[in-house]
Amino acid sequence: MFLIDQWVEKHIKDASENGEFDNLAGQGKPLVLDDDSAVPEELRTAYRILKNSGYLPPELQDRKEAIELNHMLRSLMPDNPEFCAIDKRLNVLKLRLQQAGISTDFLEGPYRDELNKKFKGV
Repeated sequence: MFLIDQWVEKHIKDASENGEFDNLAGQGKPLVLDDDSAVPEELRTAYRILKNSGYLPPELQDRKEAIELNHMLRSLMPDNPEFCAIDKRLNVLKLRLQQAGISTDFLEGPYRDELNKKFKGV
């Protein structure tokens, strides 16, 4: 057993002996746990700590940023000076996501390309 596991077990045992788990919401009901069976056992504790602290893997951070930039582009007119810079950054993110094997279909709405052509006068 790893040191962190022993430390957690000790704190759980102490809290249980002090009655800190009495009258908790959901007491007696089964826990709903994330399926981490694909994560190697020695990495599960570290991954859970990272997940609980709000850390995202780089690919998911890129996906989140791409969605935000896509929404920003929709609210800007093509003649806005920021439009070109945001569009370039979004294209870079799309390429990085595609290289990581993540589909970028979530960024493409049914009319997005046609609207961009109309706004750009193509």
